Amino acid sequence: SCWSYFGKIGGRQAVGLVKNGCMDKGAIQHEMNHALGFIHEQARSDRDRFVKIMWEHIVAGEQGNFGKMNSKNLGLPYDYSSVMHYGAYDFSSTPGKPTIVPVPDPSIPIGQREGLSNLDVAKINKLYKCNCCSSVLPKPKGSFSSVNYPSPYPNNSNCLWLIRTRRSKIFLQFEAFDLQRSSDCTSDYIKIYNGNSKSSPVLLDKYCGKGPLPSLVASGSTMLVEFASDESITATGFRASYNRVNCGATFRDSKGVITSPNYPNKYPKNRACFWVIVSPVGYKISLKMLSFELEYSDRCIYDYLLIHDGSRPTSPAVGPYCGTEKVADFTSTGNFVLVEFHSDLVWELPGFVMSYTF
Repeated sequence: SCWSYFGKIGGRQAVGLVKNGCMDKGAIQHEMNHALGFIHEQARSDRDRFVKIMWEHIVAGEQGNFGKMNSKNLGLPYDYSSVMHYGAYDFSSTPGKPTIVPVPDPSIPIGQREGLSNLDVAKINKLYKCNCCSSVLPKPKGSFSSVNYPSPYPNNSNCLWLIRTRRSKIFLQFEAFDLQRSSDCTSDYIKIYNGNSKSSPVLLDKYCGKGPLPSLVASGSTMLVEFASDESITATGFRASYNRVNCGATFRDSKGVITSPNYPNKYPKNRACFWVIVSPVGYKISLKMLSFELEYSDRCIYDYLLIHDGSRPTSPAVGPYCGTEKVADFTSTGNFVLVEFHSDLVWELPGFVMSYTF
């Protein structure tokens, strides 16, 4: 079974993690949090305001796992999404009968083991007095910014934001960007990785100065954003937002091909896809449609394609295009292009294939 002592007990300390059942990241973090001194979330002193314990459904002899403690809650709210929270059916004596019911809304999910929640991270930082700016961003969409934004960020910062979505890709946009400029961005910089660690492929190498920054699409469900500042000049920093998307990619090669999902087979229903093309400064991007067949509708309100002269959905666009109409060749005015594709809940067709060069 998975187990750990609560808090430090002195000397080297064992944490029990069996090979089958305890090797998921969330399970490991759960037990490590016990070693750091954290109790189960549903054992908090204020838990009765947030969950109801169904004592009659608990396996005989396991009621002790559902006790309430006189806990120090660090001034932070109850967290249904905590990696320290039991699941609704843990230790249930009867299949389908929950042992824990969230109140007042019983549909709130509990018991996730995907990893630390934002509040889990906040609790660790507060208990151990960590004055750091790093966090995990597990929601389908959200925003984050440099410390103190829009006031200047502090010197000697070293921050990481891990964006993590469920079974989808990540579309990241920067609404504002202003960092100290330096040669090769060796002083203050932002760097973005296509994965969950600094060993992941680099999606955007060290970037500094004033914006604009390109939007970026991760190839998977995690993206790591790194921000660092040195001991001297600062600036206002940055603000960014993200959301999950069904499909898309970031292209940096001087030429390539973009296709709708499943091309030349029919594209799937209910998709939102974003492809970002980034060229070096001074290089314009040219696009040419090679094949195009989408569901037709008046004003293209169902399935459609947009080409943005820039990397954000708010950038100027040509289109929307649908049906089999001719899509004119396109040349950007700058070094970013965003190709945006949407399909609705009915009718699928082969879609499109287009090439680009810069």
